Amino acid sequence: MSKDEIKEEPLENQEETEVTNEEAEADAEAVENEFDLLQTELAELKDKYARVHADFDNIKKRLEREKYTAVEYSNEKFAKDMIPVIDALQMALTSTATVTDPQEHLDKLNEGIELTLKQFTTSLEKHGVTMVSHDEPFDPNIHNAVQAVDSEDVESGQIVQTFQTGYKYKNRPLREAMVIVAN
Repeated sequence: MSKDEIKEEPLENQEETEVTNEEAEADAEAVENEFDLLQTELAELKDKYARVHADFDNIKKRLEREKYTAVEYSNEKFAKDMIPVIDALQMALTSTATVTDPQEHLDKLNEGIELTLKQFTTSLEKHGVTMVSHDEPFDPNIHNAVQAVDSEDVESGQIVQTFQTGYKYKNRPLREAMVIVAN
């Protein structure tokens, strides 16, 4: 090898090193730019997450308030339907005060009570409260047998007489009917 060849070789390595340094700097700059973009995106996602979480908390609190309000005022419709029954009873009391004939007084009072009872029963049925039927077979879930008697008219296990009417709310008993059952 001659001196010229030796001197040329380091120049070639030097050019390759410069190219490699430029490539490394370009790669480093690209990585740094991508890192900055990822940091920006992460910050945006964190902000978005915080907002969504805050919205969720607000919705949760609002639904909780609405639930408590709904429970607190759940009987409002029922109460509104009972007001006319109270009005009818008050009218019955005031209307009979002017009647002088005892029989007419008794007839008006009886008519008023019947109408009020019908109105009251209708209001209860509107809200799912029904009377336990007197003519259905004995069911220990809705009937309370207080007495058993021998009966030729009714089959054994059937209801002979009802002492106290039972009531159901939808399919759940509110009060059992007190009945006499045939032996």
